[in-house]
Amino acid sequence: MVSLGGRGITLVTAAVAILAVLVTGLVAFPLIRAATVDSARQQLARQADAYAAAPAASRALDVRERSVLGPQTYKLSTITASGTVTGPAQHLLAPAEIGQVLTGQNLSRTLSTNGGELLLEARALKRGGGIVLTRSLQDINAESAQLLTRTLLALGIGLLIAVLAGTLLARRLSRPLVRTAAVARRIAAGERTVELAPSGMTEVRAIGEAITTLDQALIASEDRQHEFLLSITHEIRTPLTAVRGYAEAMVDGLVLPEDVARVGQVLAAETDRLDGFVRDLLALARLEAEDFALEVGPVNVEGILKQVQEAWHGAAAQAGVPLQLRLPANGEVVAVTTDGQRLRQIIDALVGNALRVTPAGKPLVIEVRLEYSAAAPAGLPDVVAVDVRDNGPGLTAQDAAVAFERGVLHRRYAGQRPVGSGLGLSIAARLAQRLGVQLSVEPTVSTDDGACFCIRLPRSPQEQ
Repeated sequence: MVSLGGRGITLVTAAVAILAVLVTGLVAFPLIRAATVDSARQQLARQADAYAAAPAASRALDVRERSVLGPQTYKLSTITASGTVTGPAQHLLAPAEIGQVLTGQNLSRTLSTNGGELLLEARALKRGGGIVLTRSLQDINAESAQLLTRTLLALGIGLLIAVLAGTLLARRLSRPLVRTAAVARRIAAGERTVELAPSGMTEVRAIGEAITTLDQALIASEDRQHEFLLSITHEIRTPLTAVRGYAEAMVDGLVLPEDVARVGQVLAAETDRLDGFVRDLLALARLEAEDFALEVGPVNVEGILKQVQEAWHGAAAQAGVPLQLRLPANGEVVAVTTDGQRLRQIIDALVGNALRVTPAGKPLVIEVRLEYSAAAPAGLPDVVAVDVRDNGPGLTAQDAAVAFERGVLHRRYAGQRPVGSGLGLSIAARLAQRLGVQLSVEPTVSTDDGACFCIRLPRSPQEQ
C-alpha cells in the first residue's frame, strides 16, 4: 500500500496528466472547428470556381445529376444577365452584391439567416450571368462534431494511459523518497546507525547519501559530547568530594583547631577549581551564541603582552618558572586591528596551559615577531606573530592535530602529565575563529623542546 507521501505524488501526477489533457482539449477543439470551417469554405470556393469555368452543357449535366442523386453539400442558385437570382439564394444578395458578381468580381461571405449561418460563394459566368453556391454551417459543425468526438476519444485514451503511466512512475519515484523520509524521521527521533538502501535514481541516491552522512556526523558529535560530559563530570566530582569530605569532618568535629587554616586553604583551592570549570563552560556557551559581541579597534600588541606578563608573574614565580617576554629588537611599535580584550583572553589561555606543563626552572617564553605574507609589499612585514612556548613534555604530530578539540588531550594524558579541564585550548580556538585570526601549533625539533602555539594577525596598514 502506498504511504501518504506516495499517494500525494500519485495524485499530483494524475492531476497533472488530467490538466494537460483538459488544456489540450480546450485548445484543440476551437482549432479543429475553425480548421473545419476554413476547409469547407475553401472547398466551396473551389467548387464555385470549377462550376463557373465549366461549359454550359456540363453545368446542365451537373444540375441533372444533383436532382437525381439528391442534395449535395452545397446548394446552387443562378443569377441571370439582368440580375435576377433564382434558387435558395434568391433573397440573400443585395443589388450591389449582384452587380459586383456580374462585373466579374468573386463574392465570398458568411451570412446569418433565420435558418442559421451560411457560407456563400458567388462567381460570374463566361457567357453572362452568374452562379451562387451556399452551404449551411450547421452541416459543417455536424462534420466537425464527428471529428471532435474522435479527438475526444483519443484524448480519453491518452488520459487513461497517462494516468496509469504517471501512477506507476509516481510509485517508483515515491518509494525511495518515502523510505528516505522514514529514515530521516527515525534519526530525528534519536535512532542512530540507520541503514538506508541505495536508490537507482541519482537525485534520490544523493539525498540518501546526505542523510547517511548526517547520521554519521550526529553519531560522532554525540560521542564527543558524551565523552566531554563524562570528563567534566569526573573533574567536577573530584573537588566536590574533597569539599564535602572536609565539611562533614568539620561537622563531626574531626578537624583540629590547628588544622582549620590548612583545611580552609584546601577548600578555597577546590572552590577555585570549581569556579574555573564554571567560567570555562560559560565562556564556551557565550562563544556559541550568535550575539557574541566584538569591540574591534587599534591594539598595541606590546602593551597587551606586558599586561599578560604582569598578570602571570606571580603564578609563574610561585611555580618556579621564569616568564620571558621578547619584543622586536628594533623597538618597532607593533599594532593590529582587533578586539584587544578577546586577544588577551586567547593569550591568557595559552599562557595558563603552558605554565601548567612547564617544569620548575625551565622558561616560558612569550615572543612577538613580524612575518611576511605572500601578498606583503617588498621589504615590509605585514603579519604579527605572537608565540607562546613552554618547555614541557611537548606534543606529537597526532597531538597537534587535535590540540584544539575539547578534552581530547585531557583524556589522552590524564594521570600522565599535568592537565587542566580540557577546555582552555578549545576556548582559545573558538575565540580566534570569532576574531578571524589564525591560531596554530608550531612544529618543534622534538617533543623534548616543549610545545609552541602561535597567533597570527594582520598588521595595521599604518604600521607597515
